[in-house]
Amino acid sequence: MNLSFFDQFMSPHLLGIPLILISLLFPALLLPSPRNRWVTNRISTLQSWFIYTTTKQLMTPLNKKGHKWALILSSLMIFLLSINLLGLLPYTFTPTTQLSMNLALAFPLWLATLLTGLRNQPSASLGHLLPEGTPTPLIPALIMIETTSLLIRPLALGVRLTANLTAGHLLIQLISTATAVLFSIMPAISILTACVLLLLTILEVAVAMIQAYVFVLLLSLYLQENI
Repeated sequence: MNLSFFDQFMSPHLLGIPLILISLLFPALLLPSPRNRWVTNRISTLQSWFIYTTTKQLMTPLNKKGHKWALILSSLMIFLLSINLLGLLPYTFTPTTQLSMNLALAFPLWLATLLTGLRNQPSASLGHLLPEGTPTPLIPALIMIETTSLLIRPLALGVRLTANLTAGHLLIQLISTATAVLFSIMPAISILTACVLLLLTILEVAVAMIQAYVFVLLLSLYLQENI
């Protein structure tokens, strides 16, 4: 029974082909395609408003050089948000519960921000490793600590997203299993756990949205330090 709780995090296969590739492409099918018309429908208007608001929030702290990243950060935000929300549907697979995928998203983007800073302002980027006014005996230790904290950033991004989504999915499955088991034994307790399950599902929707935003927001903050 304990092992079956983690079966939902296994990448499904069909005839030896991993279906995670299809699940990664599926969110793109939900976005309405642009049309050459002056009058748009409500979905297109809502989509444009959401992209505009998200891009404005992410790009406000950045200068004009950082605005070049608007397209990739907004696309990443919509991509993660769609996958996280679709993963809450029954009989679906959530690719963002895989640490390997989250690290594959976090590491290249973090490395790109770091290389951008080293190319444009190497002195300022390396200056973050040693705070101003540090006593001389503490300089080697602080450089090692700051370097470790810098290198651990992509790992923290991937682990944060994976841990929050995995914990939420496990809680939902545990409470739903308890609701089904208790329905024939103690109906009153089963109804109570069903109410808890409903509240938890609403919370997980919020967590899915917040974690996608936090992932992209932290990348924008890393970019802000290097431009």
